[in-house]
Amino acid sequence: MSGGGPKYEVHEGAPLPDELLLPPRKERIEQVIANRTRNLVVVLDRLEDSFNMAAVLRTCEAMGVQEVHVIRNKDVPWSPNTKVTQGCDKWLELTRYDDFTACHRALKERGFSIQVSAVRDGARSLFELKFDQKVALVFGNERFGVSDEVLSLADGVFWLPMLGFTQSLNISAAASACITRAVAWRLEHLGRHGDLPEGDAAVLRERFKLLSVKQRGRLYGAHVKRG
Repeated sequence: MSGGGPKYEVHEGAPLPDELLLPPRKERIEQVIANRTRNLVVVLDRLEDSFNMAAVLRTCEAMGVQEVHVIRNKDVPWSPNTKVTQGCDKWLELTRYDDFTACHRALKERGFSIQVSAVRDGARSLFELKFDQKVALVFGNERFGVSDEVLSLADGVFWLPMLGFTQSLNISAAASACITRAVAWRLEHLGRHGDLPEGDAAVLRERFKLLSVKQRGRLYGAHVKRG
């Protein structure tokens, strides 16, 4: 995972993060936590373009999706464009896998329905999906889409309806549209998007406060400079 890692230890004599933050920042942290979820997660299958990697991360963070799961591309390193992320990735939790089978196993053990974005016979419209349970949205490689392995393990396949002459979107645009739709569905049907249990929220609150301290590397150790 990135964005926080293990629980941090404050150096002896250093002020606690809570003591360094002004009330408006603390209020903002509470607002963000109240709108965070782990019941909607995003899976990225072998992306190639650093801009796309970064753009999806930025959408996830902006829309309150806490977890992103990344399937390694053996030919291209995972390296989101920092000019696009603008540091948003430090707030997220990324888990990487060598193959989709490992990712699928981990998510199914947690009770997720695996819904894959692909234009295939029998695929459902995104607008037919419900998001009242744990759902993982899977998006594939820019050139080849999702792998056969992903399709074979999917619980469902969906496509994003397009009403113009254009019948395909860049992966980052498609992911943004799908994530926004999922969040809107949750707000409309559940009355809220955020649903972290209090214990999880408390851990995230501690982490976000530390990551909000500009001099955290000097105060708490070099390993937290970038979160």
